Amino acid sequence: MKIITWNCNGAFRKKYSLLEAFDADLIIIQECEDPAQSTAEYKNWAGEYLWIGDNKNKGLGVFSKKGQKLEKLNWDSGRLQLFLPFKFNDKATILAIWTKQAGSKHFGYIGQLWKYIQLHKDKLTQENTILCGDWNSNAIWHDHEAWWNHLDVVRELEEIDICSLYHRVYKKQQGQEIHPTLYMYRKRERPFHIDYIFTHKKLVDHKTSLDVGAADVWLAHSDHMPIMATIPLGKPDFKLRK
Repeated sequence: MKIITWNCNGAFRKKYSLLEAFDADLIIIQECEDPAQSTAEYKNWAGEYLWIGDNKNKGLGVFSKKGQKLEKLNWDSGRLQLFLPFKFNDKATILAIWTKQAGSKHFGYIGQLWKYIQLHKDKLTQENTILCGDWNSNAIWHDHEAWWNHLDVVRELEEIDICSLYHRVYKKQQGQEIHPTLYMYRKRERPFHIDYIFTHKKLVDHKTSLDVGAADVWLAHSDHMPIMATIPLGKPDFKLRK
């Protein structure tokens, strides 16, 4: 399974063709328009899709290759933003993520995800589970005086055998990433890693790969770089990555 997650920085109706060469089975996009309220060309490209958002021009969308099945899951969001759980081809449980401030003084961004995990942790325990998207968070901003934060979210997921694919593939610790996924205000001197793909540990084997888009290619289109991964669904046929 090939999967891409990308915060497109708006106007996805003009950018979706940039991803076609990757021939992904699943594309998860933050800050994209609702195809139902956009151009005919974009709506036709989207095909069968899932989308949520309060603003028709900037929501969270899920798009699949023709012939692939998407089924939205009816999980209570608890007014948390933005989370889109779905089944992919009746095999994988996937949670698409775009964390937002959501008007919360104490639980903005990664706090929204922390609260969402508290609500649905029991639903994320299947071996074919994937969480991916724009978390707007990194361990470098971890507040050690808080009773929850980025590292607490990572720890909560590790308790149910879900790990960061980037950190497994590149053998890095949280906060030590060498591939930025965001250049704030599109400035190369302000690089951060805030977008992630997390999977169950049993989906990480010798066939698993992950790449982050290069600034030279993608900064012309967004402040975020796309993350592209190949994930073997089902039981791995080789020993797991350490």
